[in-house]
Amino acid sequence: MSNSDSSLIHTTRHRNYGSAHLNSGTSPDGGAIDRWPHVPGFFAHNAGMLYIIASQFFFASMNLSVKMLNSLEPPVHAFEVIIVRMGITLICCVAYMIATGVPDPIIGPKGVRTLLVIRGITGFLGLVGLYSSLQYLSVADATVLTFLTPLTTAVAGCVLLQEGYSVTQAVAGVCSLFGVILVARPPFLFNTTPDEYYMPEVTPAQRLAAVGAGLIGVVGATGAYTSIRAIGKRAHPMHVMTFFSLWCTIMASLGMVVFNIPVVYPRSWNWSLLLLMVGVFGFAAQTLLTLGLQRETVTRGSTGVYIQMLFAVVLERIIFGVVPSLLSILGAVIIVSSALCVILTRRQPAPNGTADSTA
Repeated sequence: MSNSDSSLIHTTRHRNYGSAHLNSGTSPDGGAIDRWPHVPGFFAHNAGMLYIIASQFFFASMNLSVKMLNSLEPPVHAFEVIIVRMGITLICCVAYMIATGVPDPIIGPKGVRTLLVIRGITGFLGLVGLYSSLQYLSVADATVLTFLTPLTTAVAGCVLLQEGYSVTQAVAGVCSLFGVILVARPPFLFNTTPDEYYMPEVTPAQRLAAVGAGLIGVVGATGAYTSIRAIGKRAHPMHVMTFFSLWCTIMASLGMVVFNIPVVYPRSWNWSLLLLMVGVFGFAAQTLLTLGLQRETVTRGSTGVYIQMLFAVVLERIIFGVVPSLLSILGAVIIVSSALCVILTRRQPAPNGTADSTA
């Protein structure tokens, strides 16, 4: 079934921002896709997926910066990191739209404002759920929970947006999740030693609450991805990012006030540099992710999220000198192979002339 049949996606009577920021051409599905002179058709037809994969590099870089930031004294609360990261994103987005004359830079275009609000709220829930789960879960356990998002997003795209979900995509998604498990190696599945996955002593209730928070983060990320796809090109990517960053900044600020969390001020140049890197990498990652999800079905595009694990392994090797184990290498190969399988699966045209995601 074509996603154009969904009541959440409309293609008429709304301004199309598909070519507002990059050169565009005509795709097989009748929409605008990015083209550059002399670029092979593979890149043009898979621009959305390639944007998503590129975004995962910056997400991995941002997470690495957060990890390095948390190793400094005094530690910075997650809410403060969110405020700084999203504050930088908000300023960049609004400044760009004002400078380039994008209409409605603050309130967004008519017809999609409700979806933009949903994107902002669900995106904030995704962030809070992830950061809260890390309080009582190891990074490995939290990572496994996070990578449930592509599977739930694919189901949401199928149900809410009527996007096709092929057997190839389903198999690739399950294989990618298996690859993530091999890389993360959560203690509840692998016989790991305490030194390898050190966590402070937590009670079963705290661990259960952390798992619940992680699942809330998965639901939030699923809503964010699905709403971006539903908005499509009816809003400029900066509109989408503005609502996300605005809601995150507001809610995180309220959280610091309600829970009386003190503000940690920079005490060294590397502290300030790392915090700036979090904001810059986060802005680049969100921009590329939004561009990708506006051009790609969530069933295909969400699979590209798994590639973040590969970037994380490589960056940890470069920055911290961590040598990946054989299982990590095997998991990375599975993840990359699954992503390539989805990319190389050509979308067949649906009966009404639009592209469907079925293989």
